Amino acid sequence: MDFKNKIILAPMAGVTDYSFRKIARLQGADLCVSEMVSAKAIYYNDKKTATLIYTKGDDTPYGIQIFGHEPEIMKSASYLLSRGLYNPEKIDTPSGILEPLPSYIDINMGCPVKKIVNAGDGSALLKNPKLCKEIISACVEGSCLPVTVKIRAGWDESSINCVEIAKIAEQSGASAICVHGRTREQMYEPYANWDYIKMVKSAVKIPVIANGDIFTGSDAERILDHTGADSLMVGRGALGNPFIFGEIRAIFDKKPYTPPTIFEKIEVARKQVCSMVLEKGERVAIAEARKHLSWYLKGEKGSASVRNLVNQATTLEEINNIIDNYLETI
Repeated sequence: MDFKNKIILAPMAGVTDYSFRKIARLQGADLCVSEMVSAKAIYYNDKKTATLIYTKGDDTPYGIQIFGHEPEIMKSASYLLSRGLYNPEKIDTPSGILEPLPSYIDINMGCPVKKIVNAGDGSALLKNPKLCKEIISACVEGSCLPVTVKIRAGWDESSINCVEIAKIAEQSGASAICVHGRTREQMYEPYANWDYIKMVKSAVKIPVIANGDIFTGSDAERILDHTGADSLMVGRGALGNPFIFGEIRAIFDKKPYTPPTIFEKIEVARKQVCSMVLEKGERVAIAEARKHLSWYLKGEKGSASVRNLVNQATTLEEINNIIDNYLETI
């Protein structure tokens, strides 16, 4: 698995399901990552977790991100996922394994959400470099696929240790490391400090993936110029705007880029929602799709009232009627 010169869709809980990853790929993303999943849930063969990593053969290359703080549990999850052995439905396949297999396993050491860090997971691990080493080593040992690590700059401004953790990751056998240029305490404000990513790039030889405040193609160009990183990962910048991958691709290929019209945006949004309904069923899909549609419509002329209506819709027919009525007014 090559982690250089890639435009990557970041793992985002409740966002990067199969349908959204498919749209991101069509728009130019090279690599996509699942929503983060609990290693403990994989270990105990939890059925609900299967929906979070659901994929199909057109979703490659594809990484699965796991979180947890117990090395042996993380090792077991890496072992099962990398071999296609996590099978809560006990489905029989000709090969005996579930396919398609992921291309790599990613360890979450950066999630800042209170529920995650209070359990000792995500960015809470940055406070314990020894445990980080044990977890990464365990996952590398358990997995038959490459293992990567996603971190933040540190827990807070007084404990910036991204370079230390990156070196540990490299020494423990990680194939690449992704650095978000904020501490856990900063959450998503103020601006990400790309200097931290630059420091990591200078300290390790494995590929470094830059993450944080990439909202335009020019942001992507600047973060790579500033940090020297090997690849970049787009998170919030892709919400309602998977077109950012095409914009970045155009800059990299030195080609002109034309932003999508509102009609083109709506067409892509509808494809995503239809895919969600097909994969998850209407009730679940529409409940999840509301936020995506609101993101697609954000900033468009006269869209505030439409977003309110979308957030009350319960069926695909209602969604289509709301959007059709809106398009007739513009």
